[in-house]
Amino acid sequence: MSKGGIYDHLAGGFHRYSVDERWVVPHFEKMSYDNSELLKNYVHGLQTFGEPECARIAREMIVWIDEWLSDRVNGGFYASQDADFSLDDDGDYFTWTLTEARAALTPKELAVAAPYFDIGEIGDMHHNHEKNVLHIDISLETVAKQAGVSPEEARSLLATAKAKLYAVRKTRPTPYVDKTIYVAWNAMMISAYLEAGRVLAMPEVTAFALKSLDRVLAAAWDGASMAHVVAYGEGVNTGERIAGVLEDYVFTGHAALDAWESTGDIRYFNTALAIAEIAIGKFYDSAQGAFFDTETPAEGEVRLGALTTRRKPLQDSPTPAANPVAAALLLRLEALTGREEFAAKAQSTLECFAGVVEHLGLYAASYGLALQRLILPPVQVCIVGSDALATELERAALVRYAVNKSVIRLSSLEQLPPSLAETLSHLPKVEESFAVLCSGFSCQPPITSPDVLVEALGKVL
Repeated sequence: MSKGGIYDHLAGGFHRYSVDERWVVPHFEKMSYDNSELLKNYVHGLQTFGEPECARIAREMIVWIDEWLSDRVNGGFYASQDADFSLDDDGDYFTWTLTEARAALTPKELAVAAPYFDIGEIGDMHHNHEKNVLHIDISLETVAKQAGVSPEEARSLLATAKAKLYAVRKTRPTPYVDKTIYVAWNAMMISAYLEAGRVLAMPEVTAFALKSLDRVLAAAWDGASMAHVVAYGEGVNTGERIAGVLEDYVFTGHAALDAWESTGDIRYFNTALAIAEIAIGKFYDSAQGAFFDTETPAEGEVRLGALTTRRKPLQDSPTPAANPVAAALLLRLEALTGREEFAAKAQSTLECFAGVVEHLGLYAASYGLALQRLILPPVQVCIVGSDALATELERAALVRYAVNKSVIRLSSLEQLPPSLAETLSHLPKVEESFAVLCSGFSCQPPITSPDVLVEALGKVL
């Protein structure tokens, strides 16, 4: 995917989908929810395989999101960028003729960029056969050999070529950015930024995620209900509060838990817990199990169209389905609170779909992840301290991705969720920063060596 035309090789970020089997020609729209989940995928790929290319793509995605889909002043993430500028445009903003590339680059830059990105006289677009979608078919080493330059020089020429092409592209009529700030989509991106900020050691990314979460909570969460929208796009001004749906609650609950794991700020944990409790009251079907997507209609409330039917979302299309996401949230909270009713409701939710889920295939990926959380014992790594050793221990704990693993950074042991307070408050006193590894219902003695922590994690994951 990162070599194909579905990836924006100049600005970063992924287009919505490919329209051909070779992954060359995309539908050029860019969605917040696609890029948030793909950012997580590439971060998890880095954790799992140690592949530098995963880190590069993740960093480039962040650069694009920062530039195009972020309210840098107030916090928050916009919804999408259109595919086209007008009805007469079909990806012209993103595509290149060889003549256009030649005009933007020096001959040496073109000698590297053209073969690397497959820019030729005959392009890829049906409406204009001269237009090329940038994609990678051959290695940069092969291009360097063909151009008669060293790999290092080819890399330098490619970097300057990309910068020049992007600068020229930005002078073209630009597809519209929808600046609506939706609660669920923001929560998904906040979680992605929190993971990326920790794994890639980019504190500014973590800081913007927390800023965005604080804005979402201040604008949409009143302690008893969640709104669906934080702010509308340009030219839209309405004072009407639209009630949040299930995904607004559960994705924000996950984002708040992720924020607590990153910072140790108990406010975020308490918020996640409150959101989950309210979501159960508003959406959980205590008679049949699982969650409805909308609240029970108020007395006299009239709903129109599709909103007249309450559904129980299971299929991941186009975002992770709210029922398995809700189950995963309850399982995370059960591991931190010991409240068995959370696990019971999570299990009931997953059991509700057990007879049909196998028919959904890859569209049930979120269900599979939630099922893993249910089956596997939770693994928690608590890093206590605020010095360089604590940071080293945190990085060691983050090395390998596992759906049932949580890495929690705490500066002190003053405020803790119930299950951790029961365990960590009785630890032997340690003078330096340390990590505590808990699996299931048991915790190991404090660990002060990153290497020992990696070895211990390898035995429980």
